[in-house]
Amino acid sequence: MSIVSDATPRKLELTDEEIFDAHIDGKLSVELTSPLENQRDLSIAYTPGVAQVSRAIAADETLAARYTWTNRLVVVVSDGTAVLGLGDIGPRASLPVMEGKSALFKKFAGLNSIPLVLDTKDPDEIVETLVRLRPSFGAVNLEDISAPRCFEIEQRVIEALDCPVMHDDQHGTAIVVLAALKGAVKVQNRDIAGLRIVISGAGAAGVACTNILLAAGATDVVVLDSKGIVSRERTDLGPIKSDLAERTNPAGRHGGLIEALDGADVFIGVSAGTVPEEIVATMADDAIVFALSNPDPEIHPDVASKHVAIVATGRSDFPNQINNVLAFPGVFKGALDAGARRITEGMKLAAAEAILSVVGDELAVDKIVPSPLDPRVAPAVAEAVAAAAKAEGVTG
Repeated sequence: MSIVSDATPRKLELTDEEIFDAHIDGKLSVELTSPLENQRDLSIAYTPGVAQVSRAIAADETLAARYTWTNRLVVVVSDGTAVLGLGDIGPRASLPVMEGKSALFKKFAGLNSIPLVLDTKDPDEIVETLVRLRPSFGAVNLEDISAPRCFEIEQRVIEALDCPVMHDDQHGTAIVVLAALKGAVKVQNRDIAGLRIVISGAGAAGVACTNILLAAGATDVVVLDSKGIVSRERTDLGPIKSDLAERTNPAGRHGGLIEALDGADVFIGVSAGTVPEEIVATMADDAIVFALSNPDPEIHPDVASKHVAIVATGRSDFPNQINNVLAFPGVFKGALDAGARRITEGMKLAAAEAILSVVGDELAVDKIVPSPLDPRVAPAVAEAVAAAAKAEGVTG
């Protein structure tokens, strides 16, 4: 039965009782893939039969991919320092979120996944833990790790491990933002290269969105942090933002949100800030607004719609929901299907194209991306990502 709904999105009314009841004993369990009904089954699944499999893997470690679940297991790893809109709530409080992420891997991509929450904020200890656990999993989804530590941790884990690694708060968001922007400009018969794009937020998501949009052909991107436009002239920038300043803001703009949005074509909000209506009204004709903060967007969609042509949010009760579940299940499935050693920029770009392709003839101002519940998305993304991995030679 399909779970796609064409009904108009609406705000869901949830009670505390049904929320907490759904989380009793967690949201995950382990299911058997081989029978354990009699003595023969036991002898095959465990001793003595299992010893033959262990001996074979000891002689040839590559056999672990065939005879264990390792090759299809994604670990969702967090230190609980940047959880949803809750901030640094610690590993134990982050576990319900990581369980949910693992559940989404199973539901949308058929991948086994387990959450690993680590009681440390030390990058060295996080990397070392994953290196030591490497024989137990096939891919790493980093989640809800605060910036700027998340950039260092992701890079070091990628360098240390020979398997797909992705910080979803960065790249999952970026992939879906690119897919949505491609859908928006296709509706408007425009080109990304000709757009003046403003990104509010220079954290994990903002940096990744900037990088993927530049890789996709954007030529005029301005990034804002809490102190204003990220520019070469600022002396208060760390290494990550200094690098951003070198690659963005080609017109050398200064100031804050007012100066950045005046005449801009696109606003992408990935911060906890707010944007007054009068500033949105100064954007260019046929402007596009992605107000992605949850639960409260930077500007309410109904207000933004009075001044711009296309609006998207991260919420499920408005059209054009930009949700990471459109990306990460298929990205990891495709990477694992292909035997990829890492996730490349080309694989991310392919994922964005695949997401957009699912919309097809249904593309419209209120449907620039498919529904997060559309069962066609993950297979399409996985196929495209696997093909990109093979084309780039990162498999095997």
